[in-house]
Amino acid sequence: MTAPSVAKPVTHGGIHRPEEHVIVLFGATGDLAKRKLLPGLFHLAAAGLLPRRYRIIGTSPASFAISTEEFRDHARQAAEDFCITKPAHEADCWAEFAPRLSFAPADPGDYGALTDEVARAEKEIGGTVRRLFHLAVPPAAFTPVVGMLGASGLATDRSRVIIEKPFGTDLKSAIELDQAVHAVFGESQIYRIDHFLGKESVDNILAFRFANGLFEPVWNRSHIAYVQIDVPETLSIEGRADFYDKTGAYRDMIVTHLFQVLGFVAMEPPTALSAQQLRGEKTKVFDAMRPIDVRHVVRGQYEGYRREPGVASDSQTETMIALRAEVDNWRWKGVPFYLRSGKSLGAGRQVITLGFHEPPMRMFKTHRKDIPDGRRNEIIIDFADPGSITTKFLAKEPGAEMTLGSEQMLFTYANSFAAANALEGYERLILDAMLGDQALFTSSDGILRLWEISEPLLTNPPAVEAYAPGSWGPDSVNALIEPHHWHLPQSGLAPGGVGGR
Repeated sequence: MTAPSVAKPVTHGGIHRPEEHVIVLFGATGDLAKRKLLPGLFHLAAAGLLPRRYRIIGTSPASFAISTEEFRDHARQAAEDFCITKPAHEADCWAEFAPRLSFAPADPGDYGALTDEVARAEKEIGGTVRRLFHLAVPPAAFTPVVGMLGASGLATDRSRVIIEKPFGTDLKSAIELDQAVHAVFGESQIYRIDHFLGKESVDNILAFRFANGLFEPVWNRSHIAYVQIDVPETLSIEGRADFYDKTGAYRDMIVTHLFQVLGFVAMEPPTALSAQQLRGEKTKVFDAMRPIDVRHVVRGQYEGYRREPGVASDSQTETMIALRAEVDNWRWKGVPFYLRSGKSLGAGRQVITLGFHEPPMRMFKTHRKDIPDGRRNEIIIDFADPGSITTKFLAKEPGAEMTLGSEQMLFTYANSFAAANALEGYERLILDAMLGDQALFTSSDGILRLWEISEPLLTNPPAVEAYAPGSWGPDSVNALIEPHHWHLPQSGLAPGGVGGR
């Protein structure tokens, strides 16, 4: 199919608004739609960021079908529970939003009701209308749903599709899915979504690096000793055994989220903040990454996981993973990138830490002994909403002697900008998809390269090691990172929530 050109957005009051749209939510009654998509669409509508004329059609297999009125009630409750803008407080906004919602069932062999509803919605809108399909469905349904969009004629050159993660489970399945999607949509129509990349605090990595001459000159192997990307979670698998036991922490978090964040941290300066330039620079990082060395991987499984309903009694699925990645290029050669994520860990955090080489300290005859080696100079980017950036450094403590103490400078989004200006990750990315901006979406080449470097680990994974729920994983997690230390500690958190040792 010929890729469509990106249309210029309509501008209203200085705010970019998309063209007229019919938005079709597959899996509209599922958990993702309830927690993120329906509340996000209502927030965009209340902020005046949806098109002037639009319709939102929920769909699911006929066995899960509901009426339009039930769908509107479902959406209202979702917005009340999970949206920053509450229908009860914004009655006029809801009164305008609700009539634009409708529901139609669809199955791969029976999609007439959905095609009729899309045609009716476009007739009501009038003129030329774009279609956006959001596949909030299990990964096994991606190929059948995309095939249905092609067979039904719903996929046209004015259509775009948002596909949730994971995009495949290994290189072979990713190639097969890529071929199936490209049989219906051109690459410029495909939006592989990673809500981490829609976060204001992740985007701020680009501003922090490239808009400040203070930092970019030292953002390289000559000055940085290590990089950590640490995303622990306190939650267990929460009844999601059917998905999680087939997926595990590496596929669920590392390939789909943390490697993408690594791409932002490690990329070269793009010539423009456009989709082509940003995606191109990230792909260069992925191309330079060495295949994962299983000797530098720790796979953990929290005690009690095998007793979770639906989990095999001999399951080898990891619920936590820590690994060392390497970017073998001029900027980063020799700098270890340590990544960790998992369930039932000591805290729920999303933190990037850049540790700097230690300068000669011989001139300071007396200094504090309780500052761990290599922990004196760090930049800590907390990209959990609302986000913060901390710079840690040594300073002289008051007194007659030259005694050094650890100090920090802190920037927080919560205290610096109006919260009302922020869009949640999914909201930002849905808006970008309607505008035709792929800058924060993952590319086909990038996804396939990440699965390629993952092959050694996926084909020969080390055995899982048990860890206690609420801990920071097996003891070998600390050995993995020696002689450095995790910014988030082995146990407990320092006052204020910032990890320390």
